[in-house]
Amino acid sequence: MKSRIALLTLIILIIGFLGFFNFPYLAQTVPTSLGFTTVDIPLGLILVGLTALMAIVFIAYVIAMQGAWLLEARAHAKEMHAQRELADKAEASRFTELRAAIESLHQEEERRLMDRMDTLEAHLQARAQESDNSTAAYVGQLEQQLRHTAAAPAPQTPRL
Repeated sequence: MKSRIALLTLIILIIGFLGFFNFPYLAQTVPTSLGFTTVDIPLGLILVGLTALMAIVFIAYVIAMQGAWLLEARAHAKEMHAQRELADKAEASRFTELRAAIESLHQEEERRLMDRMDTLEAHLQARAQESDNSTAAYVGQLEQQLRHTAAAPAPQTPRL
């Protein structure tokens, strides 16, 4: 890009140099045909003026093209930013959905665990009650045997 600017600057300097040192020849009036009439005008100055006009038109064109490119780049950057925000929102939504799914699974597992713990607790209480009943039955049976033994006369053993 800098080499193009350097080349254009060099060409402009050469044109300016030649125009400055050859101005008397550029300013000479010559008969010039315009197609329908002939006029005496300085043809060199008209050609230099038209060259300058062409340079101004090209510079305006380049500036307009650069401006359009900048506007397009800005619009593209805005669109990319909007798409990035949309993708971030979608990702956040997926994370929210994932969290909700994990929480529902956690609650389901917690409910199952609590149900199982309730079942085991009920079973343990039933076993404890059975154990208490068995122990009470054994104690009652021992008491009955003790009462029966205490109430019955002791058998006498023969002495020898």
